[in-house]
Amino acid sequence: MLGLRRSRHRITTALAVFGLLVTGAAVQTAGATPAQAATPHRVLFDNGHAETAGNADWIVSTSQPDPLGQDSTPSAETDWTGALSSWGVALQKTGDYSLKTLPSGSSLTYGGSAATDLKNFDELVLPEPNTLFTTAEKTAIMTFVQNGGGLFMISDHTGADRNNDGYDAVEIFNDLMTANSVDSTDPFGFSVDSLSIGSDYPSAVADSTNAVLHGSFGTVTKSLIASGTTATLKPADNPAVKGLLYRTGYSGNTGAFFATSTFGSGRVAFWGDSSPIDDGTGQSGNTLYDGWNDSGATNAALALNATEWLAGASGSGGGGGGTCTAAQLLANPGFESGSTSWSASSGVITTDTGEAARTGSYKAWLNGYGSAHTDTLSQSVTIPSGCSATLSFHLHVDTAETTTGTAYDTLKAQVLNSGGTVLSTLATYSNLNAASGYTQRTFALGTAYAGQTVTIKFTGTEGSMLQTSFVIDDTALNVS
Repeated sequence: MLGLRRSRHRITTALAVFGLLVTGAAVQTAGATPAQAATPHRVLFDNGHAETAGNADWIVSTSQPDPLGQDSTPSAETDWTGALSSWGVALQKTGDYSLKTLPSGSSLTYGGSAATDLKNFDELVLPEPNTLFTTAEKTAIMTFVQNGGGLFMISDHTGADRNNDGYDAVEIFNDLMTANSVDSTDPFGFSVDSLSIGSDYPSAVADSTNAVLHGSFGTVTKSLIASGTTATLKPADNPAVKGLLYRTGYSGNTGAFFATSTFGSGRVAFWGDSSPIDDGTGQSGNTLYDGWNDSGATNAALALNATEWLAGASGSGGGGGGTCTAAQLLANPGFESGSTSWSASSGVITTDTGEAARTGSYKAWLNGYGSAHTDTLSQSVTIPSGCSATLSFHLHVDTAETTTGTAYDTLKAQVLNSGGTVLSTLATYSNLNAASGYTQRTFALGTAYAGQTVTIKFTGTEGSMLQTSFVIDDTALNVS
């Protein structure tokens, strides 16, 4: 164990992109991010969870997994059979999409060898699933999104248990978000309401820069509820969540009929009813409803724009449009220019040999005094519109504490807005994380702060006895 600090410094780090993970736990990104195909964009429609039970017919084609087996050059919705055929045919006709279906009886996987494994896709569409996802499937879905995939969650009203197994889409989606092994702490920043709303025409919010409401497939003004539900937004849990269309008389965090969010490097969309994607045609014997062509709504534009955004085709990243030039944004990332570009408590950025730098001579050394003390380190950064960001830094924790069960001294990594309000606590480390050498900590921030100036701040708090040193070096904020 090293001795106590001889000097002190002050740094306030504005690492402008710590934004997407709001779980309070450090997450090491594992494996490669799914490749974002330039063209075509790869979309998997789920039919492995009773999407055709009862009168439902939520498929793009009866030919599965490849709808092209029914008609390789579809020009009309009836060229493919299914209540989602209008959606599928519209995408196919652009030439920019490769569509597949997970057949009935199959399971969702990530990192496997199957042709329908999520590693092979940019987007997963869950059109009103009617059976619970298994533990393994929930891990696959959440990991897929965290590593850059798009997730389209389409619900229905509470009680719409089409296969009478005791679960409806409301319960299934809430189970996915609250009982998975990746992040069960409200990862997307919303929950699905247990409601059965008979009818309504939810209106779009005024946001001319939003790629879902104003995309290449048209402008969205209204959607349709024909027995559906809404979502309650929780921006304190994930500041990236946005309500785009609201039930009549609702706004803010309640009554969101269509919402978007991000998680890790991925994107998420929620729609509160399956009626808007129903084109009224399907397999014989099903009673369907033509919401796709409802003259009082713009459901087709909403579905198609959202598909484009989720698959990464729009390049907007939810940040107002535009493309992103890959870059590392943090100035003086290894502290070798001293405190240049950083704000820090006195003595934090130092060449003091009591703790070794990972590379070079300088590092940021927070705490280590063995007395009540608080240190900060921060830097403000502007994330360009259209960019997905990843923050990383190397951390060494050294302590004189001997307990194995109590966190006496802590280091918080947080994202703040330009007004100093904490938007997210990304991780909290403590004397319990002490180890020899440095460990790289990586946070996939996604697009939550694209187009914004944010501050990444580290705050070290030490108790009144026994030192704990939090030493940071070789930071990076990469965007692409």
